[in-house]
Amino acid sequence: MRRRFVIEAVMIATYGHLLVPTRPVDFIVPYSSIAELYEMRDGTQPVMDDPEEDVHVRAKINELIAFFEDSLNRKKIERILQVPWRESAPLLLNDHIQFTVVHAVDNAQYGERFDPVETELLLSAIKLDVPLLSDQFEFQDKLIEAEVPVQVYDIEDFEFAVEEGISPVDMEL
Repeated sequence: MRRRFVIEAVMIATYGHLLVPTRPVDFIVPYSSIAELYEMRDGTQPVMDDPEEDVHVRAKINELIAFFEDSLNRKKIERILQVPWRESAPLLLNDHIQFTVVHAVDNAQYGERFDPVETELLLSAIKLDVPLLSDQFEFQDKLIEAEVPVQVYDIEDFEFAVEEGISPVDMEL
């Protein structure tokens, strides 16, 4: 069974260990976070503090953009942009990793407390009832403070989330 997680596209480029899971994974990516990849690629601000890491991550961003721009993948993505909350057909990277792009739509429910991309991430996780992966402690803290009904894993706990995870029953306890 494939484990599903909502995640920002840039985190996949930043954290290489996400691309070598021990079990099949489906990364659900809001379309707006794919658009952010272009901004990061074309921007003058460094993506990473260390210059060598910055070069490496920018190369990975370019690879991810090329993957999403592949003609078959691009067609799957373009189809979802007509209807809010529509999910793409699976975009297969390899036997263990697939992507599902969702045309998430920001709404006012969480818009005051979270930025638009954060809002789309958490709404995607709620709507699709899947956990969220994040490396941003402030975002995780805001989720807890706002009592948002979403399961979140720190990116460093990815292997635990893939292998075992926390069941919805455990969450209620």
